[in-house]
Amino acid sequence: MSVKIRLKRMGMKKKPFYRVVVADERSPRDGRFIEEIGYYNPVSTPVELKIDNEKAAQWMRNGAQPTDTVRALLKKTGAIEK
Repeated sequence: MSVKIRLKRMGMKKKPFYRVVVADERSPRDGRFIEEIGYYNPVSTPVELKIDNEKAAQWMRNGAQPTDTVRALLKKTGAIEK
């Protein structure tokens, strides 16, 4: 089972809100997930971004791979080095 750290889209049409989740890569984008580790709201001013860095680091130590977008968000929060 391969595990990914990725975004789960929430919110209304034209007003996206994302949750950062850990999920099996075979599950659908907005489907079942293992754990929620944060959220990202690109619409608000300023942009809201909150990720539990300890949980993200723990999942990556256990083999979870972040998607490209989540990797960029983790760099912003300082969970991984640039």
